[in-house]
Amino acid sequence: MARSLTRRAALAGAAATAATVGLAGCLQNPDSGGGALGTVDRYTDGDVPGDGTVTVLGAFGGQEQEAFEASLEEFTASSGITVQYTPDSDFTNTIRQRVGAGDVPDIALFPQPGGLFDQAAAGAVVPIDVYLDYDALEGTLVPGFLDSARLQGRVYGAPMRMACKSLIWYPKPAYEAGGWSTEPATMQELYDIADDIKATGIAPWSDAWGADQATGWVGTDWIEEFMLRVHGPDVYDDWIYHRIPFNAPEVVEVFDLVGELLLGEGNVLGGRETILNTPFSEAPLPLFEDPARAMLVRQGNFVTGFFPEAVLADMDNQVGVFAMPPWEGGFEGQPILGGGDLAALFSLDDDSVALMRFLTSPEFGGPWAQAGGWLSPHTTFDPSQYADETTRRVAEIAGAAQVFRYDGSDVMPAAVGGGSFWTGMVEWLRGSKTAQQVCDEIEAGWPA
Repeated sequence: MARSLTRRAALAGAAATAATVGLAGCLQNPDSGGGALGTVDRYTDGDVPGDGTVTVLGAFGGQEQEAFEASLEEFTASSGITVQYTPDSDFTNTIRQRVGAGDVPDIALFPQPGGLFDQAAAGAVVPIDVYLDYDALEGTLVPGFLDSARLQGRVYGAPMRMACKSLIWYPKPAYEAGGWSTEPATMQELYDIADDIKATGIAPWSDAWGADQATGWVGTDWIEEFMLRVHGPDVYDDWIYHRIPFNAPEVVEVFDLVGELLLGEGNVLGGRETILNTPFSEAPLPLFEDPARAMLVRQGNFVTGFFPEAVLADMDNQVGVFAMPPWEGGFEGQPILGGGDLAALFSLDDDSVALMRFLTSPEFGGPWAQAGGWLSPHTTFDPSQYADETTRRVAEIAGAAQVFRYDGSDVMPAAVGGGSFWTGMVEWLRGSKTAQQVCDEIEAGWPA
């Protein structure tokens, strides 16, 4: 869509002042005046020389910051550009405050698209089609990833890291000894496998939602996974962007389907009370007991960080993973639910554009991949750089998807995606409210 738009962008001011948030605003407003650079469709190298330093604001620190900075060393050495990265655990509020004060970073790395949309709507972010090769970028990404940063037809951010959520993990020795398939073609086939597991006296699934004030977010993922599979990406998009109401029949139907899995007799270890009262980080642990007390856990790639130390030390032999399969009769193809950090440009000059091109390319991230805990959103990334075969398998799963969609609760307004949706999931699983009641209340409380 964005590639076919007529792009008019007035770049205002001289080279010394153009690399500011005001320039991004002019890109949104063709009537803002001509300036020294005139009206252009695309940024051309040399339009605004950089000063040799690019500032970057992101949400991650610690070991992730170290791996990120290590991944920039080759770029800084070859380009001569200094990158100043600032981590901020309160990123969402900080970027809003800094934009409001006119103190913008050159580049910001958004952990969710909602904050990016806020700044794009305010005219503070430069659309990527101004300075990146949109078609070339889209051609290397997991299909559908750029849609997560699209607002009113234009894309305002490009991914530099991916999270893959649609994963089913199992204890490889115990599961393979049971002879169960590791490649179920549909959810219905996976249900048959679960019934076979249950017949042996083992719970098929382990699940846990405990997360203090955030308890319930794991449940939102279940609903999103089923919405994407049962009704497909178009209806999923209509739902998360509120083009259909939260209490639409399709959504209530999915609640009921998820309930059949989670609340079915013997399906989940310990049932609803264990799910609600166990920290989400402990969900995988029963899989690796001797003997295993459950065989399957649905969770994103980050969950490996909660595996027992002995399992982590021998992960390729101890852990198996496959994609959460499609729904028979639903979307035809393998969908993947996930997330990622979206790089967005606030200040347009040669140096910031050069860094954006690198951050959003398949060449970025090798040292981070080797350190672990990072996935490239590019299907053309060299998989040999990942630290283990398990991570390579996850990257293969994501790369083979027919469509990628961002975690819906991260796109919804915070009052819903980080509020009423979470609490509604708890009330529903506890049985204090029906699916219809929960969906009606979330819809009634959707911000105007």
